[in-house]
Amino acid sequence: MALRPVLLCHDDGGTLWPLARSSHPKPFAPVAGGESPFQIAVRCLCVPGSVEPIVVTPERYRFVVQDQLAQVGIAPRAILIEPAARGAAAATLVAAVHIAAQDPDAILVAMPADHVITDPHAFRAAIIDALPRAGADEIVGFDLELEEPDTGRPLPEPEPANDAGAGVVQLQRMRPRGNGDRPRASRPTHMVVCRAGALLAAVTAAVPGAVEAMRAALDAARNDLGFLRMAADSWTPLSRQALDRAMGAAASALPAILRSDTLSDARDWNEIWRMAQRDESGTATIGSATAMGCHDTLLRSDSPHVELVGIGLTDIVAIALPDAVLVVRRSEASRVPDAVAALAAMRAPQATQLPVDNRPWGFLENLSQGARFQVKRIVVKPGAALSLQSHHHRAEHWIVVAGTAQVTVDDAVSLVSENQSIYVPLGARHRLENPGKVPVTLIEVQTGSYLGEDDIVRHDDLYARD
Repeated sequence: MALRPVLLCHDDGGTLWPLARSSHPKPFAPVAGGESPFQIAVRCLCVPGSVEPIVVTPERYRFVVQDQLAQVGIAPRAILIEPAARGAAAATLVAAVHIAAQDPDAILVAMPADHVITDPHAFRAAIIDALPRAGADEIVGFDLELEEPDTGRPLPEPEPANDAGAGVVQLQRMRPRGNGDRPRASRPTHMVVCRAGALLAAVTAAVPGAVEAMRAALDAARNDLGFLRMAADSWTPLSRQALDRAMGAAASALPAILRSDTLSDARDWNEIWRMAQRDESGTATIGSATAMGCHDTLLRSDSPHVELVGIGLTDIVAIALPDAVLVVRRSEASRVPDAVAALAAMRAPQATQLPVDNRPWGFLENLSQGARFQVKRIVVKPGAALSLQSHHHRAEHWIVVAGTAQVTVDDAVSLVSENQSIYVPLGARHRLENPGKVPVTLIEVQTGSYLGEDDIVRHDDLYARD
């Protein structure tokens, strides 16, 4: 009985801004320090007896997925590209269709990649506990035990529960719905363990035609640079609400409850405070941060150049990045997405973009910007190349500070080494490549009347971007 890990990678809506933003959302951010939730989950799920993971993601995150998998040394079975967002249920179901085409008896373990596995041993034990039920064609859904009742969601509360493993509790029964005066003691994780064929049969019964549409989207999919792009004409008409209802109807009536010290949905900064190592006053410091006389507070600086100091704070979250700082009461942490929406309405780049922008060829970092100039640090991976491009409104000056770059400017091709520079005139066709075995680092100075990233005309691109 093969075990197939499935990771669902989506934007998180700005809940952990400014650390996570839509350009680089929670699944890929160092939420707990070190590896991302996506990488932690991949390491945990790819255990003996399982096979390579299947990842479902929107197009904009495809190269981040590829890069983060390479960093942990795990090759995917497939990376499925969604033509449009349809939620966790749709992503799980299309992975089940892909798996069932090869082995309908395979057991899939599907989970959102933005959840943080805090105890891998207990988490694996929970998966193992669910396997007999999955093998008997049950669809095991998982809820997350809450340390405090979720007063914002007056939904059913489990009672009573019996221990069934190191990280999981199996419910005996659920309170009836409509018990609005009692807060919920658990929260759905959108995580399921089941046989692929059983899930498809249950969804077919609940939403006729949905599985056929997903199968058509996969049958018409095309391979592109190692990704599998599903056909939009079959995928797009699918109803997210109907698929969510189908998944809810298909999942077992008595879900497994994961202990709060096994998994965290990291839904806001208050939850990150709960996960963090705290001192006797309940205060956690992460990165370049210092607390003096603080209580029940989280201080985090993700920049070695920004020293964050808190004095006499109580119940505060303060997060510092090079381009943005958040200060919020822990009780108000759920309102952070409202602030992100306000910044987006003002067209502030901090709403969506990190200073470091990951690209398939490497990354760039914004260092300084004025009315008619912009300075960036660019790092190009060995063997990688930027697109052949030109600009209508800006010229560029490149200074190589590490490695050797191969630079094309119109018909001229030259090697530019450390401490050398080259000028790219406005309108010139140009390309930067790294033919060596070490990363190339350069400083790019842009000058012109308009410096936006949309002033790029791509004439040729290894990564098939528009």
